Amino acid sequence: MSLDHLIPHAAVEPFSGTEAMDQNDAPRPATLVYGQAMPYDEAWTLQRTCRAERAANRCRDLLLLIEHPSVYTLGRTTQDGHWPGEDQLSQETGIPVIRTERGGSITYHGPGQLVGYPILRLTDYCAGPKAYVRLLEEVLIDTLAEWGITAHRREGLPGVWVGGDRPSKIASIGVRISHGITTHGFALNVCPDLEPFSHIVPCGISGCHVTSMAALMDTTPDLHLVQQQLAALFAARFHLTWTETVALERLATLMAQPERDLSPSSIRAPSNLEGAP
Repeated sequence: MSLDHLIPHAAVEPFSGTEAMDQNDAPRPATLVYGQAMPYDEAWTLQRTCRAERAANRCRDLLLLIEHPSVYTLGRTTQDGHWPGEDQLSQETGIPVIRTERGGSITYHGPGQLVGYPILRLTDYCAGPKAYVRLLEEVLIDTLAEWGITAHRREGLPGVWVGGDRPSKIASIGVRISHGITTHGFALNVCPDLEPFSHIVPCGISGCHVTSMAALMDTTPDLHLVQQQLAALFAARFHLTWTETVALERLATLMAQPERDLSPSSIRAPSNLEGAP
């Protein structure tokens, strides 16, 4: 997948690992990682490895855009009242449960949901976690607007919502920042099965109704097109340019190597694991 037709590329300086962000400068070079379904625990391990590489300035900022097979994930603020417990939930749904280090409560991930994991040095982009979450919300709101969906944020309730009197949540956000590097991120409901949300209190919000782009439209959006649009809008909002686009499988292979080389030339190197989606 190439985003050249969506993202205007600017002249990019050679990678040094210490670029400073300035809206008057050329967009900061970054790497876009795309893929289809990857089990949540594998993606979590990959994020942690990427975080360590970014903290050591051995790679550029990254954005991973993927899907997960069905899974419930518990954030740090999950309470007993937000879910029926692991045994009952697994019995009711047959869906595995994973406890995580991210912020927020319990949520569901599954096919048809576009999940984004930015691996960024936070201070290069904004003042702190609250400003970062607002930037993510703006990217999601902009993406939905491309499809004629008017979305908004709600004060004190991170994520993106649609509707007025009885708003429905269409995208969730749960992040973690460690050693100044972001992990976890956001999940946009493009066309997932929404039934699994009915077994939990989504994001720990009582009475929270969950919806999707497909539920709001006369047609089912193409998830890969949404992925492309979101990547372009993310780059614009964060003042980035995608100088490399790499398949998820290739990044995972590179990260598994003991003496990995994540320089741009290595990431772009041909591989029989990398192909156009």
